[in-house]
Amino acid sequence: MALAAGGLLTVPTLKGFILTDKLGSGTYATVYKGFRKVAHREVVAVKCVLKKSLSKSSTENLLTEIEILKKVKHDHIVNLIDFQWDGHYIYLIMDYCSGGDLSKFLATKRALPERVVRRFLQQLASALQFLHYQNISHMDLKPQNLLLSNSYDPVLKVADFGFAQYVEIEINSESLRGSPLYMAPEIIINATYDAKVDLWSVGVILFECLFGKAPFASKTFSELADKIKSNEPIKIPSSIRISDQCHDLMFRLLQRDPKQRISFEEFFDHKFVDLEHMPSPQCIERAKKIVTEAAQKDIEGDYKSAASLYCQALEYFLPAIHYEKNRTKKEALRSKVREYMQRAEELKQSFKPSAAHPPSTPEAPSTTFILDGLANGYPELKAALHTTCQAETFDEQERYEEAFSKYEEALGQLLPILQSEPKSHRRELLQSEVLRFMSRAEEIKNYLEMNRLPSRQDSLNQSVMVTNDSENATWCVIQ
Repeated sequence: MALAAGGLLTVPTLKGFILTDKLGSGTYATVYKGFRKVAHREVVAVKCVLKKSLSKSSTENLLTEIEILKKVKHDHIVNLIDFQWDGHYIYLIMDYCSGGDLSKFLATKRALPERVVRRFLQQLASALQFLHYQNISHMDLKPQNLLLSNSYDPVLKVADFGFAQYVEIEINSESLRGSPLYMAPEIIINATYDAKVDLWSVGVILFECLFGKAPFASKTFSELADKIKSNEPIKIPSSIRISDQCHDLMFRLLQRDPKQRISFEEFFDHKFVDLEHMPSPQCIERAKKIVTEAAQKDIEGDYKSAASLYCQALEYFLPAIHYEKNRTKKEALRSKVREYMQRAEELKQSFKPSAAHPPSTPEAPSTTFILDGLANGYPELKAALHTTCQAETFDEQERYEEAFSKYEEALGQLLPILQSEPKSHRRELLQSEVLRFMSRAEEIKNYLEMNRLPSRQDSLNQSVMVTNDSENATWCVIQ
């Protein structure tokens, strides 16, 4: 390393580049912002590794890092553009991420909204899935190694593969890999581990993003080790409300016993991660295909299928809007999606049940009223008719969930009575009522099924704005 007058360390010099601001430093490397000496002045990040600081193991780690970065090309993994060396340094020239790292972002925000965390988690999961299929484990996942492409619309990218390994089977090693706060318990306790250590780290990162601190935050390594070795289950705070899906994933990631921890396949398929619907170039094509089928069902009059397909298409249209970077195209797509949403809601409301059966009056007694009079001395029929009255009351009040439940209960009571009832006027009346209740219950069931279809109007209109105070900028994530 060159020394300036007075013995002060100077910035390394790399042929063809100008190195400026220091972005970060580690045990044996320092990362600088750099500019390529060409007309368009390409901005890069340059990791400068001092050769004389490398031990045998760190040299092996560096070679593995270069090999892996040369091999992997993914939207959510930092890109190695080139690597060079001279008498003093080895230089890794990589994409520059102006948004800094996730740890600095968290330091200014303390905690992030769940929908923002979910978007980052999808991007991290996408990168891990790509690595997993190539038997590569990162081994040092932490917010400091998750870079953000910019401050206004950040894309998360996994960086620093200095501890990465090809892992196909369980490893026995006395050396610790990773950072203690994010390190899986089996590494510290057993020195035996496999690729699932990365899933533990994801759980810690997820916890920290949501609650503002890691689950085992400690002042000393000794205190941290005691917490990790403890058998007490990890407590997920109730101070901040999170969805059941998010809670379930975090609980399954943060299992001390790796055998109890969620598997990679389960993680990638988990509903909270939902890789199927993350923003990507494929979303718009999938959405168009489904909405075309929905429109055809709409024309054919199969409104139930049409409503379902419109809603399925929206699950792809919304991430497609997020993926689109051109503002004009984004707004045009958003406008079109609003039309599909409106049509889906219209179809769903078309299944709303017609007016409930008119109440019984002395001048026009209902069949149920007449049956009630014929049920004297028949307590089972009396009880069943009482249940139908409850169902119809809920029905009139448009409390359809409760009405459907009571109709089901009433039919469960009435059908055995009808089967055992001999031929009579009462049997004819009872059969007529059972058929009416069945028809009404089916009508309500269809409406309830329609209303359970996802409605994403709020997601389309809502933007989650997070002000980046350090950069005086904002960025938006559209759920």
